Amino acid sequence: MKALDGVSLELREGELLGLLGPNGAGKTTLVRAIAGRVRLDAGTITIDSGALGVVPQEIALYPALTARENLEAFGELNGLRGPTLRERVGWALEWTALAERTKDPVRTFSGGMRRRLNIACGILHRPRVILLDEPTVGVDPQSRERIHDMLDALRADGHTLLLTTHQLDEAEARCSRIVIVDHGRVIADGEPAELIRTIGGSFWQHRIDEHARAEFESGHPGQAWDDAHIPVEILHPRVFGGRSSDGVVKIGIV
Repeated sequence: MKALDGVSLELREGELLGLLGPNGAGKTTLVRAIAGRVRLDAGTITIDSGALGVVPQEIALYPALTARENLEAFGELNGLRGPTLRERVGWALEWTALAERTKDPVRTFSGGMRRRLNIACGILHRPRVILLDEPTVGVDPQSRERIHDMLDALRADGHTLLLTTHQLDEAEARCSRIVIVDHGRVIADGEPAELIRTIGGSFWQHRIDEHARAEFESGHPGQAWDDAHIPVEILHPRVFGGRSSDGVVKIGIV
């Protein structure tokens, strides 16, 4: 069985490309092939000049080392030394909001904290192109939002990102373009709004922020936010609604 069967795509400079598809579609294999970890039977991968950064789906950290020690180790593996390494490590600790945990072993970190540090270790050398294989998998809504902010900052700084994800709402909200892969082939490619129009659906989003959380908790003493049903007034008899895993209320027309 072929993991990749004629898949072809172009990652454009400065964009955040979302690579979507079911399990076994070939997303991770494609990322590994681009990173040089898989030898292809045929085909060509062309990468313009500039360093490549890879953030794997699996947490690639040393649990017995501290956050700083992990960053220093991965920085040196990518050729950073002396003042440059110290500057980049300091930046990464602030960027990931882990400056207060710099001396703590990674084994004491939450899943979301490990994910953020995992990203930082993969991009510490300021690569031009960054491959991220499901960087938000298994994290809570607050950590997911923090990671999204980190990716926005990378893109604003001129990096080009390829992001694999199972979350359509994540790709729609963050990516400038979406490529859908199935059975090792590209079956759709376009801007999020364009793909939605092609499919024939539409939806609105309302993102729940910390102010909404505070208002809810003050008005519902003793009731946990995570167990709450967000009230939505339905005005159309064929409208459905629900909250996704990252705290977004989604309302769509069937």
